[in-house]
Amino acid sequence: MVTKRTTSFTVQLIFLAVFGIAMGFLESAVVVYLRELYYPEGFAFPLKAMLLDKLSIEYLREIATLVMLVALSTVAGRNFPERAVFFLYSFGMWDIFYYVWLKALLDWPSSLFTWDILFLIPVIWIGPVLAPLFCSLTMILIALFFLYFQQKGYAIKINFYELGLLFLGAFMIFVTFIWDYSRLIVQGDFISRFWVLGADPEFQDIISRYVPSNYNWPLFAFGEAFILLSMVLFYRRMRRETERRNGAEGGI
Repeated sequence: MVTKRTTSFTVQLIFLAVFGIAMGFLESAVVVYLRELYYPEGFAFPLKAMLLDKLSIEYLREIATLVMLVALSTVAGRNFPERAVFFLYSFGMWDIFYYVWLKALLDWPSSLFTWDILFLIPVIWIGPVLAPLFCSLTMILIALFFLYFQQKGYAIKINFYELGLLFLGAFMIFVTFIWDYSRLIVQGDFISRFWVLGADPEFQDIISRYVPSNYNWPLFAFGEAFILLSMVLFYRRMRRETERRNGAEGGI
């Protein structure tokens, strides 16, 4: 049965998708200009040093992007669970279409295993393009999964074990992204200079010669598996609640 609320959710998801597609283009357009300035021959590792003031602008741009997504999700959702799933959905759409637009504008990446800079806060995140695309698809699926049960009339409440598995999986994936440059910071004894690394000539010299080669796909796969397991446990709990609800209604 199609309810007014179901129609409302559908409309919201369509407009959130449109926003994500447009935001993906905006983000890719900025990257086109940055690559024209710093990588006119085409982007590839090792990274080129950026002036500290320009790097600060990049930090603020990334923060502004997250603020926009949080603000959009806050307006779209009625409560925290709804806002959280709308954030995941919008983020996933934005990130996927960021790469779609880069491919359309620059014919980049050349393959799904091409390495890219993913984020800069708190350290540089890197990984093959396929990894963030997997993450984005996972976020969209999680959002749709929860919204499905909400449409069935259930209050979206994740228990301790499900939430723990979800965060453990996300943390494992996060580690795969920050591992390379975190290792450079630790091994080079740059922790005490962490807040000024953007202007540290020694660190700039190291990253200007560093080329990543091995991504930790096994740890990434375990992270995805833990996230999937949390969803399976949630689904099984929802099924049990459905059976109890149907049994109670049948006994009336």
